[in-house]
Amino acid sequence: MIGRKAILIVLLACLQPAEAQRLPFTQRYEHLGHMLHIRSAYAMFPHALRDSGHGYGGTHFPAQEHYRDSSVAIFVPNGFRRTSAVDLVFYFHGWTNNIDTAFAKYRIVEQFCESGKNAVLVHPEGPKNAPDSFGGKLEEPEVFKRLVDDVLRALHTHEIIQGETPGRIILAGHSGAYRVMSFILLRGGLTDRIQEVYLFDALYGQTEKFAHWIDHSQGKFINIHTADGGTRQESLNLIDDLAAWGIPFHAAPESTITAHDLRIHRILFIDSELGHSDVIYKRDQLREYLRASFLSDR
Repeated sequence: MIGRKAILIVLLACLQPAEAQRLPFTQRYEHLGHMLHIRSAYAMFPHALRDSGHGYGGTHFPAQEHYRDSSVAIFVPNGFRRTSAVDLVFYFHGWTNNIDTAFAKYRIVEQFCESGKNAVLVHPEGPKNAPDSFGGKLEEPEVFKRLVDDVLRALHTHEIIQGETPGRIILAGHSGAYRVMSFILLRGGLTDRIQEVYLFDALYGQTEKFAHWIDHSQGKFINIHTADGGTRQESLNLIDDLAAWGIPFHAAPESTITAHDLRIHRILFIDSELGHSDVIYKRDQLREYLRASFLSDR
């Protein structure tokens, strides 16, 4: 006969996975590093153009639920080394997601840690659980710079970094994140600091802004696109433009891309047979791109 204590142990064992999934992102990654959750006046929202919410496909997405969260997640991995300037990796989620779901679905924090790079991961909240690409305040001049200042101030306050000087920056984002990333490149105030850009099936538009950055910087640009994600034609258009302008690039199926390719090519177009969301994590793409990046090792 099973005793009460044994039954309790079994019940707790059954509950653990579900309870673990309910942990807020500030606690879920404690074994990997230190997660800060701040609110910034320079996050995407709230914004006047979404004060009344947003409509899409016959559905209204109220401002209170979708456009009032000024959260910024800041993750510092175990083994982080203090340096005079702090390198930053910014990730932006796509449609119908939020910081928490993007972290959990796509293993963003895990991939970042597994890359072994000495940097800080930053994820500002976007249109929360809404089908919307609007970048809010981060589309405005110099606001990205002010957001970076807030991030560094928080890290300094928590005695994680010594100074508040930004180092080099990587922008990465999925799907609808293309818009906010393009405006940051154009007018965010730290364009000279942005060294790499990763678009995960995200080139839906604002292509001229990405092309301008490619032509006026030496930064690395990785665009992974899919057949069914709606980004392939725009990716092919940009390929044609770069070829006409005489700007070298490498375009190949994902199955042929090697770690060496990721290291040596400044501009890469990666044609993936995976699904729209799979291109972030199914083959640990974010981890591999970071491993091949300029970032120093921890």
